[in-house]
Amino acid sequence: MTRPIIVFDLDGTLIDTAPDLLDSLNHSLAASDLAAVDEAGFRRFVGHGGRVMIERAHAAQNKALAAEEHDRLLKLFLDHYTLNIPGKSRPYPGVIAALDRFQAAGYLMAVCTNKYEANSATLIGALGMSSYFAAICGQDTFAFRKPDPRHLTETIRLAGGDPNSAVMVGDSQTDIDTAKAAGIPVVAVDFGYTDRHVREFEPTLVISHFDTLTPDLAERLIAAAR
Repeated sequence: MTRPIIVFDLDGTLIDTAPDLLDSLNHSLAASDLAAVDEAGFRRFVGHGGRVMIERAHAAQNKALAAEEHDRLLKLFLDHYTLNIPGKSRPYPGVIAALDRFQAAGYLMAVCTNKYEANSATLIGALGMSSYFAAICGQDTFAFRKPDPRHLTETIRLAGGDPNSAVMVGDSQTDIDTAKAAGIPVVAVDFGYTDRHVREFEPTLVISHFDTLTPDLAERLIAAAR
């Protein structure tokens, strides 16, 4: 019998990476002589990876961005971010206890993120969390990425799970849209990186702390989706 699986987004869901992403974004913006972004601005730009974040930050300041310059700034962003992993990033309160609960209950666990796979694995490893996950899949793991539902379903398969016995946990419209398109129930955390409340995107359930995320809850969501 296939073990149930719970799949997590990374930034803004499992790990609070905002301080480090913001530092690296501002490092790249300084190279374009643009004003630094504050946390409120950062929340409007994040969710689709570094390239999109840089593009949105430039658009917000009405600065044109040629393809070659975009590539250069992305490299600056990634080099700065990679050099400083794990930086100030830390798991959200209750995350480790929740992972322990699901591990004890026999769940498979995986990460499906629009962060690059290598940086995702490095961050998770630096925080001592690698042993929890059967797969860590980033934006470059497959030929598609969230909100394409195949990013989620192929992550599940790579981890040895079944999309029919799966739950997604995320913090953004991208995560919610991805899971809904895959026909998988999605739990949204309301403390992540979005400038609108996640309830507006109509997830299956909204939680405010990982203490409320339990195997019993996941089992009920999976059963209701069948």
